[in-house]
Amino acid sequence: DRVRDDGALVPVCVYDLPWPVGMIAPIEGDEGWLLGAGRGFVHLAPDGTHRTIAEVSPAGTRMNDGAPDPQGRFWAGSLADDHHAGGGALYRLDRTGGTEQVLDGLTIPNGVGWSADGRTMYLVDSGPRVVHAFTFDPATGSISSGRILVTVPEEVGSPDGMTVDAAGDLWVAIYGGGQVRRYSPEGALLEAYPVPARQSTCCAFAGPGLRRLYVTTATENWTEEQRLAEPGAGLVYRMDTDATGLPAASFRPVPGWWAEIVRLPPVQSKVSPFPMSS
Repeated sequence: DRVRDDGALVPVCVYDLPWPVGMIAPIEGDEGWLLGAGRGFVHLAPDGTHRTIAEVSPAGTRMNDGAPDPQGRFWAGSLADDHHAGGGALYRLDRTGGTEQVLDGLTIPNGVGWSADGRTMYLVDSGPRVVHAFTFDPATGSISSGRILVTVPEEVGSPDGMTVDAAGDLWVAIYGGGQVRRYSPEGALLEAYPVPARQSTCCAFAGPGLRRLYVTTATENWTEEQRLAEPGAGLVYRMDTDATGLPAASFRPVPGWWAEIVRLPPVQSKVSPFPMSS
């Protein structure tokens, strides 16, 4: 999608890929995107060709959510297909192509973000309904001193995708709660913004000045009766805020290694114009 000046999203085209896609990020020096898809990392070109870079998670799992860090590495979480506790993990794809499992024992790792000074990394685990905070080393990409920054009450819902604004506040979509919650870097709840769909899944700033917050919602495993009862579910919403977001961070691969990746034999996926309603 493209964002118009008035805030509207303009659909462009659809890529039909052979696995679930959990996350997407721009790539510095490349017109395509880096995906966390299936059980690993994938390069998707604008013409729809894709190349698998690495498979990192075991059978019975899939990639779920993630983001590049300020230095250009890519962080991605995986979860078990049956969502069982402890079946998730967190992986890092380095700029040189190396991969590492950084954490295990997670359940549903979701949104990832960094503090304004880049010294703290935040990670949502939706299963236990928490947001973790870790000391982050920008030079090495290592994390330490993990602690729970936020616990979302069960009656409110589960934290899902998130973004961090220019002031360092955390904006967390609440799955099952129909809202986005804004937290300070210290974990204090500052505001709750209602969303007209219970399964709020992720949020991001976009549009002029990065002042509008876009929120995705879902209808996962819903029956037709549930869809009819909540017709606003499964849509993307936007709201004006008093905050300023940050531009999307890019994966920044080392050129020599990346040149080898884009020379791998491509696989063609189906590309079709977005079906525009009349």
